[in-house]
Amino acid sequence: MTRDTDTATKANRLAWNASAHRHRQSDEWQRQLSGFADPSFSTFDPVAASILAGNGVRGARAVQVGCNNGRETLSMLALGAEHATGIDQSDAFIAQAGELRAVSPHGGKASFVCANVYALPDALAAGFDLALITIGVLNWMPDLPRFLAVVSSLLTPGGRLVIYETHPVLDMFEPEGENPHAPAYSYFRAEPFITDDEIVYDGSVAGKAPPSWWQFHTMGDVVTGCVRAGLQIAELKEYPHSNREVAYDIYVGNEAQLPLCYTLVATKS
Repeated sequence: MTRDTDTATKANRLAWNASAHRHRQSDEWQRQLSGFADPSFSTFDPVAASILAGNGVRGARAVQVGCNNGRETLSMLALGAEHATGIDQSDAFIAQAGELRAVSPHGGKASFVCANVYALPDALAAGFDLALITIGVLNWMPDLPRFLAVVSSLLTPGGRLVIYETHPVLDMFEPEGENPHAPAYSYFRAEPFITDDEIVYDGSVAGKAPPSWWQFHTMGDVVTGCVRAGLQIAELKEYPHSNREVAYDIYVGNEAQLPLCYTLVATKS
């Protein structure tokens, strides 16, 4: 569904910038800051590492769209990428990416660009062998088809898109609600979820920040968006483990198990 792209993206940029200091105060930030001094250090879990290795990350010119603080962009270099570029609209998180790049032996092979994905600079033309989208990125995008078309435009013919995302079904549930196992929202909800809570993922108590807009997209939206962007779906795989905030761990290991995340691989025609 096409939305007011400018309003949502500007709001989310303010929200992410306001929340960036919380991420710098975390133990995870300290782990990354010391860890990236080791050339083999990676923040990828086994699923992400395996699917990237199986889809040509070694030797690739790679791009991550929605790179946050650059930890996964740099991790692609640890997996053997020739060069990795991270794109994010939050200048506060791009600044953190610069700090991580400065301590990494691979730093000279990494580039970070602060830009609205719907208005990328001309220098970011097609030229990448591999594009990566990871956890939560798609839900910040108010116009999913247009976003996927932009990602496709960055790829060379035959280039691959790898998505490792949270499953859309999870957006039906409220893990901290009174009845977390009962659906709280429609799978087909059309309106964004707007909140003024800080954007934190470690289970800590959130303070207040400028409002952020979280969009609801179905699996059909994602697959159809890829196809219409000129991408041929090679694989779609769903998993029972969670890669979201720790609050969602209550949905792991249940007898009636929900799909909690997925990987999708697509090739540019």
